[in-house]
Amino acid sequence: MSLTERGCPTQQPLAFDYDEGHAEQGLTALAGIPVLLQAFRSLDLPRSVERHVSVKQRQRGLDEASYVESFLILNAAGGECLDDFGPLRQDGVRELIGHDLPSPEAARKFLYQFHDERLIEQAQQRLLPGQISYIPEENQALEGLGQVNTDLVRELARRGEPQKMATIDLDSTVIESWKQEAQPTYQGGRGYQPMLALWAEMNLVVADEFRDGNVPALQEPLRVARRAFQSLPDSMTEYYFRGDSACYDKQLMNWLRNEQREDFPRGPIRFAISVRMQSSLKEHILRLPHSAWKPYREDREAVSECADVLNYWPEAEDDKQFGPLRFVAIRIRKRQGELFADGAEAKHFAVVSNVWEWETKRLLEWHREKAGTIEALHDVLKNELAAGVLPCARFGANAAWLRLAVLTHNVITALKRMALPESYLTARPKRLRFLIFNTVGRILHHARRVLCRIAGAGWRDWMRLMPLPTG
Repeated sequence: MSLTERGCPTQQPLAFDYDEGHAEQGLTALAGIPVLLQAFRSLDLPRSVERHVSVKQRQRGLDEASYVESFLILNAAGGECLDDFGPLRQDGVRELIGHDLPSPEAARKFLYQFHDERLIEQAQQRLLPGQISYIPEENQALEGLGQVNTDLVRELARRGEPQKMATIDLDSTVIESWKQEAQPTYQGGRGYQPMLALWAEMNLVVADEFRDGNVPALQEPLRVARRAFQSLPDSMTEYYFRGDSACYDKQLMNWLRNEQREDFPRGPIRFAISVRMQSSLKEHILRLPHSAWKPYREDREAVSECADVLNYWPEAEDDKQFGPLRFVAIRIRKRQGELFADGAEAKHFAVVSNVWEWETKRLLEWHREKAGTIEALHDVLKNELAAGVLPCARFGANAAWLRLAVLTHNVITALKRMALPESYLTARPKRLRFLIFNTVGRILHHARRVLCRIAGAGWRDWMRLMPLPTG
């Protein structure tokens, strides 16, 4: 007997019909969103927004903190454009959060306040002959939004056991865009190439800088690195830094090596940075004896070995001031003696560091860990939050859009650390959306109270673990 003859349910019409056109406010598909906003308010971020972000020109309408919360809701709920505020405004979640949500046009005008055309013109005027890429300064509102994120980082670190160690992972990513104002990127096409810095131990973004697509990642990485370390809480006693070859920059490395640097933090910063291979280094690596190479990693197709590159000092004048740098080489060879596509028997890479006491393999494995931190962050921001689809043509507005996505990521991280079970600690936004944020609730009014009736348990405990600040 066939499935059709047996009456297979998946081959039958669905046994219901939609009754469309209702606008009942007694239901919400976002009953878990207030848990996220409780984390935002518990960290005293509304008052931080009030202190640092002043963009409204009229008293009526939503205040700045309500706008920021609205963008967090948009990101957490899965929206990816300003028009998605339209459906959100029809959801009953407004009764739970205490304020309305902006219209798409109002949200757009809010973002416009973070753009200043004069700052772009000033950056263009500073261009040197032959230079085409520039990084404009931020206006006061955009800087203020960055300070809100710094306040979040420091307040979350203050809770629980004091944090003592910070590893900063720095990396750029390309956000594709077909807007006329977008610049060509090294990957082809057009877009933007922001740089972000992540505090790896806490999974918190501590600095971000929005950049045009034609700004190479190797252009002024110290700007973001310095801002990242300055955003850390004062409780830190150990500092580390990891970067790819874009961070192989003399100015950045000298700043990291200078324990008497004028700005925060003072003392050693241990680092490991991928090296842009130069002919002199390549020649030095090829002269290494067979005995210098030690096992590093293996897979089904290739064998990787590592070795310290001794007596290689490319910048002797700096060595006298800060001490020598350690260069570590990686050699990758295919199994069975096969050649790579370019005919080479082996591929060579290198990492530079000021860490001498670790074994070679340990140093490389530690450096490699950034693939699971900052590179994973790029994926989350672009594909699970709203950073991958920029809203408009104005540079500063897009910068604010990215920073609001960063703020959402950090508030989600705070929620997991402050209230949710330990099993949620590695959950990405899409999983939290499935388990918590997009939960159906019925909104009831009883004895001058608003209640949200939902399935499951634990919601009250989560809220109690994130008390609001007093005073």
